[in-house]
Amino acid sequence: MFATLTKSTPHQVNQADRLPDDLFTAIAELKQKMNAVILAHYYQDPDLQDVADYIGDSLGLSQQAANTDAEVIVFLGVHFMAETAKILNPQKQVLLPDLDAGCSLADSCPPAEFAAFKAKHPDHLVISYINCSAAIKAMSDIICTSSNAVSIVNQIPADQPIIFAPDRNLGRYVAEQTGRDLVLWQGTCMVHEIFSERKLIALKQKHPQAEIVAHPECEPAVLRHADHIGSTTALLKYVQNSDRQEFIVVTEEGILHQMRKAAPDKVLIPAPPDNDCPCNQCPHMRLNTLEKLYLAMKNRQPEITLDESVRVAALQPIQKMLEMSR
Repeated sequence: MFATLTKSTPHQVNQADRLPDDLFTAIAELKQKMNAVILAHYYQDPDLQDVADYIGDSLGLSQQAANTDAEVIVFLGVHFMAETAKILNPQKQVLLPDLDAGCSLADSCPPAEFAAFKAKHPDHLVISYINCSAAIKAMSDIICTSSNAVSIVNQIPADQPIIFAPDRNLGRYVAEQTGRDLVLWQGTCMVHEIFSERKLIALKQKHPQAEIVAHPECEPAVLRHADHIGSTTALLKYVQNSDRQEFIVVTEEGILHQMRKAAPDKVLIPAPPDNDCPCNQCPHMRLNTLEKLYLAMKNRQPEITLDESVRVAALQPIQKMLEMSR
């Protein structure tokens, strides 16, 4: 019972698809004509964040997808996010500008291998981070996000053993915060696992007054230097409300766009990864562009579709999360 994405043939720009001079206006007109809502993750390019009706992290995006009255959902994120929107809205059209916008963390948990892993722990409740495929969601009891993972685990009886998948770093953080002994699937996010502890220490020495704020998907060696650990939304709120003026931000640098809007007086420094880049961007998230967004809306493709049996099975743990997060 594995999920499949129906991939339309990649649409090339041709004579019939000449781009308008003002993409922002053209997208706004299409949105009204289609009765569409545009949902964007914080890790998208600033232009895409600026055209979105709602910008958020995985929990907020799920809640918006569950409650929208729009006929069409255009998702600016990666495929598991668009899948989640489709799981919650089977009668609505869900568009993703680039179907190659995948997720290294979701890919690190192949359904067949996870099914075998789960079978070795038959008495365990499965809590899966929302950054996973529809097939993994369908094998889970409860879905969580980095915003609510600790709260959800704390709501589970202490004598109930738990499998936590797919992110080992988030799972390790949740175990520390809850005191629970979680069985962890060994998946990771390519963005958050390559932050450099050495470079972070050097950056802190250069900016001794800066607080370090970090996402719990980061490796433990990086998290131990953090002054505040939280979900993307939690980091945004912390920077906005803090009395401090300088912050080293240890997550995908797309969040800096909203941080600068919310706290224009703060100094925000992106933490460097362990490569030659000055900041850390998710290559999958950045496959979506303003041009692809326009063409996806104009042509109503690529569209996300799911096998109905997988969708129904995946819906139950998502609904459980939404109930437990109210």
